Amino acid sequence: MFIHMFAFRWRPNVTVDQKKRVAIEINALQGQIPGLLETFVGENVSSRGQGYELGGMMKFTDRASLDNYGPHPAHQKLLAWLMPLIDPIEIDFEVVQPKLPYNSQTTS
Repeated sequence: MFIHMFAFRWRPNVTVDQKKRVAIEINALQGQIPGLLETFVGENVSSRGQGYELGGMMKFTDRASLDNYGPHPAHQKLLAWLMPLIDPIEIDFEVVQPKLPYNSQTTS
């Protein structure tokens, strides 16, 4: 499983309606992008957010799904009007399941 995380700083003069549309349109990608399992978007409530006001996370089934997300037509359509509104940061990573340091079965 792969995670795509993002956060946006708004550029000057972005309206409240534009900000609402961003969240709606990102959530609308769910069901359009193969391998996109879950999408979460919300306003940043952290006092350590460094000016990033909107954040989100998307969960993908595998690396191929994540890689296909970027050039997907639905994503490109979103980016066409979104990019002039934001200063973004993105992080993508594979979810690694930790191995337990012990045998979970007990012996008597």
